[in-house]
Amino acid sequence: MKTAIRDVSQSLRRFVELALQDDPELSPYFDPADPNPDAIGTMIVTLDNPQELEEKENEGVSIWLYLLQREECTLNRPLRRVAADKLERRPLPLRLHYLITPLVDHSTRNDATELEQLILGKILQTFHDESSLSGARLLASLAGSGLELFMRLETLSLEEITRVWDALDKPYQLCVSFELSIVPITSGQDAEQVKPVDALVSETGAARFKEAV
Repeated sequence: MKTAIRDVSQSLRRFVELALQDDPELSPYFDPADPNPDAIGTMIVTLDNPQELEEKENEGVSIWLYLLQREECTLNRPLRRVAADKLERRPLPLRLHYLITPLVDHSTRNDATELEQLILGKILQTFHDESSLSGARLLASLAGSGLELFMRLETLSLEEITRVWDALDKPYQLCVSFELSIVPITSGQDAEQVKPVDALVSETGAARFKEAV
């Protein structure tokens, strides 16, 4: 699946969006259909990076894929036999690292700081209660795949996270980093043709040992 990275990101974005829309305190900000008379529901959950979110003059949550790493531990798993004479080529296993940043307009909201902390607290609570994405939570090409993606909060040092913001050329913002694994990029080539196994023949033998003198 060459679309796996994109579809994992979309699945994660929708998972966070639903969690925020279902929360009574945050639904008025994120759900346009919220019945609260004071609800606006204009905040969004986007895959844009924080800089792009601000440049578009939007508020909400940025879920930015900022790093991909190859998963070394599962790279050499045995080939899977898909037919008697065919072996499926190994997928490329990846770990995806997302920077999750709540962004609220401080120039128009007196409670912007508190609201950003409330949003981030809800996201952390959601990931703590549901530590994986699978089943109906997976969208597009991942739907019905049986894949289970595990989410893990990453503890980054201030220096590591500052480097990310330096790359964006922006001052540090309240954020967290989460890892999703393992995301497989399957081969675009056909399965490898091999000679089928017709029979297994068991053999026994006796080993001869020379007694030491």
